[in-house]
Amino acid sequence: MSTPSIVLHSHKPGSPPGDLAIWFFIFAELLAFGIFFGSYAFSRAHHVELFNQSQLLLNRESGAINALVLITSSYFVVRAVAAIKQGLDRECANWLAAAIGLGCVFVVIKLFEFHAKFSAGISLSTNTFYMFYLSLTIFHFMHVILGMVILAAVMLKARRGGYTPEEHTGVETGASYWHMVDLVWVVLFPLVYVIR
Repeated sequence: MSTPSIVLHSHKPGSPPGDLAIWFFIFAELLAFGIFFGSYAFSRAHHVELFNQSQLLLNRESGAINALVLITSSYFVVRAVAAIKQGLDRECANWLAAAIGLGCVFVVIKLFEFHAKFSAGISLSTNTFYMFYLSLTIFHFMHVILGMVILAAVMLKARRGGYTPEEHTGVETGASYWHMVDLVWVVLFPLVYVIR
């Protein structure tokens, strides 16, 4: 007679981690960004010179630093999920705090970048490239802010011992959203800042 094994996961095997509702939201957001990216690529193909010249005024270094910042923060979120699966509430909260800290670094760098552009008189109406650049980066910026709010709520609950190795759907839900935010920047950065 075999003994039933206990699976310490808050989601069914084969299903995505976290709450199913977040995945509908993530897919909707990825679709929105996908349409944005497709429109950008289509427009760029028809205005190559304008896009290339305008792109030269972007700060690639800050974009690259922000890519590294978000990738590192996603690693911290992975560590947070691993910690909560082992029942390490405090460690989970600390990893989430570190991810939020890096989110703040991203926000500060983007604010400096936006300030530089707006101070130079660049706006949505400057040209087609800047309409896409500002729309995409501001839209993504808002997602970073929302992601930080979600991670902060998860972190506070983890600090209060609100998750267990058996039930940690909230941590996985927050992590899934944050990984989506990271993934979008990993596509957005080379597309807008680098590819010529």
